[in-house]
Amino acid sequence: MASIRFISTSCIKPQPSICEDNNHDFSPTIDLTPCDLQLLQADHIQKGLLFLKPRLHNPLMIEQLKVTLSRTLAIFYPLAGRLIMTQNNDKTASFFINCNGEGAHFVHAVADGIKVNDILEPIISPDNIVYSFFPMNGVLNYKGISNPLLAVQVTELVDGIFIGCTINHCVADGTSFWHFFNTWSEISRGNGDGVSEASPFLDRHYLDGVVNLPIHLPFSLIKEISLAEGVSTPPLQQRVFHFPKEKIAKLKVKANSEIGTNKISSLQALMAHLWVSITRSRHLKPNEEVHYGILVGLRQRTKQPLPDSYFGNAVLIAMVKSTAGELLRRGPCWAAWQMNKTIASQTNEKVMKFLEDWTKAPEMKKVGALPSNLLITGSSPRFDVYGNDFGWGKPLAVRSGPGNKSDGKLTVFPGAEEGSIDFEACLSPETLRAMTEDEEFMATLAS
Repeated sequence: MASIRFISTSCIKPQPSICEDNNHDFSPTIDLTPCDLQLLQADHIQKGLLFLKPRLHNPLMIEQLKVTLSRTLAIFYPLAGRLIMTQNNDKTASFFINCNGEGAHFVHAVADGIKVNDILEPIISPDNIVYSFFPMNGVLNYKGISNPLLAVQVTELVDGIFIGCTINHCVADGTSFWHFFNTWSEISRGNGDGVSEASPFLDRHYLDGVVNLPIHLPFSLIKEISLAEGVSTPPLQQRVFHFPKEKIAKLKVKANSEIGTNKISSLQALMAHLWVSITRSRHLKPNEEVHYGILVGLRQRTKQPLPDSYFGNAVLIAMVKSTAGELLRRGPCWAAWQMNKTIASQTNEKVMKFLEDWTKAPEMKKVGALPSNLLITGSSPRFDVYGNDFGWGKPLAVRSGPGNKSDGKLTVFPGAEEGSIDFEACLSPETLRAMTEDEEFMATLAS
């Protein structure tokens, strides 16, 4: 790990006056849904932004970030709470968010001798440095009973600043994560004109008639959850693959043209392109099964669509399956079409059946229990990452922490240039090395 000096640790609570102004419909407790509860044994969601240090030194910068975080927590008040587990009379237990205002964790640190280019220049991501910029590494979500639901670490580099954010994944998905981050940055750079971002939508009535809240989890499952520990993984490396707008467009046109459709999206064409290259680089046997898991958003798939500001988890994993031989023979255009059809099949009826069935037979998502030869894409190129200006300019780059990393985790972000897309690929060193020798794949990257 990098040499980090921890300067201070603080507990940031919601600003009371803003709480009173914003939270006329304050909910003291919030039920966790099946999409939330299935993540109890998973890691937190961890994303962070790298900035150049402001030209003019501001000795009050850290204190200002604390003040604006307090104001933001008054709007996103569930993040200042804790998880709570209550025992029921039928040998089950239920989980809630207790919105008690106990506060979030704020860490101020300094990375001695580390510069911005130490993060940006290496082809293989310097995980030993980047991971040290995140708080609460290795803490599983169920431990939110005794740990903050939000922890922030602001690390000063020689010439930059990294803001690393860790949020309990039972409380927020990627959409909710960036909703919070966007609001905090807007408040931080604000001029007193208010916040343009919508307040978090906490209503759970879309589950009425399908799932009865609170959900009762059997004691046997609670015991299994409480004994869970982080899963050790083989040595992995990460590389950020940057795809420019023009080359993405060519992949999309080719996929749609070959299939004879106009439905394949840029992201689907790009994921299929990666699936084929990684499968080829893994040197699998033709009859070995390969899987691609795509996190599909549910906000617009329910009968009564949820607003983008819905705060919580509203995603499920849609799985595309093949064999290595079939995938390599049919190619990326066919793979993109399989992805498109799988995503399109996630209808309201299918979503509600998943939620209802999960309640009857709860199953936890665990990194170590994922299928072999799996790729899984999380995050989205639609998130507003580079609009997060805290008052000293837009970020240079986005990076994720060690949470939920496994061989085949592909985290997608918008690129810094409009229309470009970045994939942060977590793979074995052997696979990454083989991909650099794949001329067809490397030709689609930015030169």
